[in-house]
Amino acid sequence: MDVDRVLLASPRGFCAGVEMAIKALAWMVRIFDGPVYCYHEIVHNQKVVDRFRDLGVIFVDDIDEVPKGSPVMLSAHGSAPEVVEAAEASGGYVVDAVCPLVTKVHHEVKVRSGKGYRIVYVGHEGHEEAVGTMAVAPDSISRVQSRAEVEALPDFDEPLALLAQTTLSHRDWSDVLDATKERWPELWTPGRSDLCFATTNRQSALMEIAPRCDAMVVIGSANSSNTSALEQLALESGCERVFRVNDPDELPNDITGTVGVTAGASAPEDLVEAVITRLAPTGGVEEITITTEDEYFPPPRNLREVLTALDSIATLAAGGSVQNRPAQNDRDLPAAQVLTTLG
Repeated sequence: MDVDRVLLASPRGFCAGVEMAIKALAWMVRIFDGPVYCYHEIVHNQKVVDRFRDLGVIFVDDIDEVPKGSPVMLSAHGSAPEVVEAAEASGGYVVDAVCPLVTKVHHEVKVRSGKGYRIVYVGHEGHEEAVGTMAVAPDSISRVQSRAEVEALPDFDEPLALLAQTTLSHRDWSDVLDATKERWPELWTPGRSDLCFATTNRQSALMEIAPRCDAMVVIGSANSSNTSALEQLALESGCERVFRVNDPDELPNDITGTVGVTAGASAPEDLVEAVITRLAPTGGVEEITITTEDEYFPPPRNLREVLTALDSIATLAAGGSVQNRPAQNDRDLPAAQVLTTLG
């Protein structure tokens, strides 16, 4: 390679929802002796999933595969109501690590369908978030992901609401929004966009650097919707060469000039560092920051209660005072550090 310099997008990598889910699953691995089960991949990143597999976590695509009484985590993408009910009925300890932003969309589906709305949901067919969201009100929701699919919808008698998968690109969403409003001018949309702020920030950061680059590297797995959106945006920006990679070994050897680097919301920072090391820019790295993210999602409530109880027991066993023990500070513990130290 003959890379002059790297333009590094910021924000990039782990979002608040991924941070929460990874740390929650890590706590479960530490708490329980037997295997911990996880319904679907905890996040859409193969390196992260493989790391947890190495620690004994068993990922399943059917909740019935979880043995009765076994601890189970439900993934960050959100689960259908019947999946949550089946997990809770199994008698094991259940932690639902759904991203709060996905929970917001589930709530909107429930409320709008309860008020008699037909919901047009913009989402990718088969994506776990879309499957879980549509299961909240399956008889009241129609999924689309293009202007053509909006135009093919029947003429509904009910009032219409438009909701979206959180990890869509803004361009995909806005095109469908325009098409739906053209057909149904009285369309209801939420006061606050369903699109994830982290997804939008990563797309904006990429668009800031991509036009200035000879090549663009997007780090993340192929089944990650927000990573795929970053790859597509880089291509649309006019950048001549765009590479989506899981790790530095997938980089070609003929990359030259100025190279942009970003990472999807479920890609760990150590992969970013490894990619930059492989690129070895002779002119160094310039980080381009468009905004600073400080959002924090705490662990799910029932997991927080267990952690507090265990902390109290440990304090008492050490002869300390439960009342005066220092507060747990999960916020300052990065998920990337948790992944590195697990084992």
